[in-house]
Amino acid sequence: MEIAELSKILREYGVVGAGGAGFPTYGKLSDRADTILMNCAECEPLLKLHRQLLKEHAHEILKAFSLIRETLQAKEAIIGIKEEYKSTICAIEEYMDEFPEMRIHKLPGAYPMGDEVVLIYEATKKVVRPGGLPIECGVAVFNVETLYNVYRAVWENHPVTDKLVTVAGEVEHPVTVRVPLGMKIKDVVALAGKITTDQPVYLLGGPMMGIFGNENQPVTKTTSAVIVLPENHSLYLKKTTRFSTAVQRAASSCCQCQTCTDLCPRNGLGHPVEPHMFMRAAANRDFSRMEPFVDTLFCSSCGLCEMYSCPQGLSPRSMMTEYKGELRKQGVKPKTVEAAPVNPAREYRRVPEERLVSRLGLKKYDTDAPLNDSLQSAKKLKVLLSQHIGAPAIAVVKQNDPVILGQRIAQAAEGLSVNIHAPIQGTVTEVTDKYIMIEA
Repeated sequence: MEIAELSKILREYGVVGAGGAGFPTYGKLSDRADTILMNCAECEPLLKLHRQLLKEHAHEILKAFSLIRETLQAKEAIIGIKEEYKSTICAIEEYMDEFPEMRIHKLPGAYPMGDEVVLIYEATKKVVRPGGLPIECGVAVFNVETLYNVYRAVWENHPVTDKLVTVAGEVEHPVTVRVPLGMKIKDVVALAGKITTDQPVYLLGGPMMGIFGNENQPVTKTTSAVIVLPENHSLYLKKTTRFSTAVQRAASSCCQCQTCTDLCPRNGLGHPVEPHMFMRAAANRDFSRMEPFVDTLFCSSCGLCEMYSCPQGLSPRSMMTEYKGELRKQGVKPKTVEAAPVNPAREYRRVPEERLVSRLGLKKYDTDAPLNDSLQSAKKLKVLLSQHIGAPAIAVVKQNDPVILGQRIAQAAEGLSVNIHAPIQGTVTEVTDKYIMIEA
């Protein structure tokens, strides 16, 4: 298959990165890639879906991975997977003889192995330039669910209309479920039984990089988890701290111990991210040197600095995120720099997942969340037109139109964009420039 043909299929069927920011997958297809990587690190605590999906659909996912390698004419295909995911490794080893161009790279159980810059170094020893893209060093990275969606698009003509979501935390029966896009968070949580706390809050995504949302938000193509926590949980209090409070606490408590920088994964790979220098400048409102502020644009927002490293419980990541947002609004872009040499001590500064789970106060929630791969039903859906990086799709249906499952309801816009499809059969009840409402 030619790159243009595969790109057309993936754009037509709405395939985007099934996690993170949802980069349209067709945009990653480039003949500059000599190595492709499957990301099954899944290092966010409590999330289970990638290892579960790869175990259940190993052959389909490996076929899609092989197709991409052949299409891009890449020399090598590497499966990056945590060594602790033994049953999943056994499932893929059963088919490896069919795909001699592939190899398995076992990763240590540390956070954040799922960061593609870290993953690329672990699997290939290549360092992505600070602020650069993986393709610059000849690598393209795809996560497990994305590859499964590639398989369904190419072999089954099936658009992306549903999403696997792990439901964990204060629920009766933690579970990983397949739900239609647009389903309300509270309806997804109900599939895990009763909520076991009186004042629940909803963490959308992983504990480290996820954000707290509300029960009426819709599932999108990038919703990987819903973690239900009590309102007084330390994670909620930490992630909802006001910026002004975080700055005041930094001014009074930051002792410049440098632990945040020492344990920073990007800093260990030579990227110019120094959270302690930023904290010094921000806490003292010292704008005599702009480097500590501009260098926040190289931060991956993995959250280690504030969720694990800081002995004072300060908020470097949240403060840097605030500054990054303002810099981008002003049109400031990261400078072009090369990475410094990799720190030889980085492998001794990895953060073990088990210790991280304990530090986050999530040990009691770290239980099985069995996969239920059957598509769940829904009566009413709110399908967002922007579920990916790039231009939002443009609605091509109107109020009172009947739609069938998989029908295109929004067309990819000019530039980087993908189509959106109906997750259920029903009737369109509302159309705006932000969403489409469908009732079964």
